[in-house]
Amino acid sequence: MVTDSKMLDGVVIFSQVVTNGSFTKTADKTGHSTSYISKEVNKLESRLGVRLLNRTTRTLKLTPEGQLYYQQCMQILENLSEVEQALDGAKKEPQGTLKISCPVSFGVSRFEPIFTGFLLKYPQVNLDIELSDTKVDIIDGGYDLVIRASGKLEDSNLICKRIMRSNDITLASPEYISRKGMPVHPNELVDHDIIGYKNSANPKVWDYVGLDGEKIVVKLEPRILSNLSDMKTAFCLAGLGITRIPMLNVEKELKSGQLVEVFSDYDNYTIDCFIVYPSRKYMSAKVRCFIDFMTSELNTA
Repeated sequence: MVTDSKMLDGVVIFSQVVTNGSFTKTADKTGHSTSYISKEVNKLESRLGVRLLNRTTRTLKLTPEGQLYYQQCMQILENLSEVEQALDGAKKEPQGTLKISCPVSFGVSRFEPIFTGFLLKYPQVNLDIELSDTKVDIIDGGYDLVIRASGKLEDSNLICKRIMRSNDITLASPEYISRKGMPVHPNELVDHDIIGYKNSANPKVWDYVGLDGEKIVVKLEPRILSNLSDMKTAFCLAGLGITRIPMLNVEKELKSGQLVEVFSDYDNYTIDCFIVYPSRKYMSAKVRCFIDFMTSELNTA
């Protein structure tokens, strides 16, 4: 793209004159003479072929063309400032406090070693970690980023980066199965004790898809509802019912035989884990480095 090398000449001076409200104040703040400021604005108007300012010895007022030009100039200058800050942030060593919200089970079982490794690698960073299975407001809560597990994130203006994927499987303890029997079809769940997840969109409905593509929707009345995945696992281990939990949260219990999978011949519901943060603009070094570190650690795990 061909660009006039003089396109930005006078833009900063003009914007400062409007912001400061006078030639004299702008001269004082920039260290230039008032005559220099006036000449720069005159040259800009001459190049554009329009009057930007109506001025007298006492007043300074934008023309309609000047108002439009000023708004566009401020946007351009703001964009340039963002680029400079991004470049500056890329050069800086990560430091300060990084505030994170993370699901309880992921934070304790899967991410604790990653948090530890990050702190060891970046000694100038402090972590403020809130473990919660409840969805938080990243902006109102003042979080730098949040980690969310979901089958599908709702549309938003937030930036989402998927870092992990798991299957949501149906589970029971061997003791429960021996006492209540093993259901062979999802519709049989209505005759069983159910441990539901309170934070799901509809905790009383479980969906399944058979290998033949059959879609099954089961409406349930859970005996237990909990907003913590770890508590659901504990209740399930105690033989209190059947539940659904991401496989990565119960790999140890499955391997040891403490829990067994129910409906293994049905397609499992996919759960994705995302890092969510407000914007790519002004991304600090601590946020950028944490995202890169966590992504790298999970890819090599």
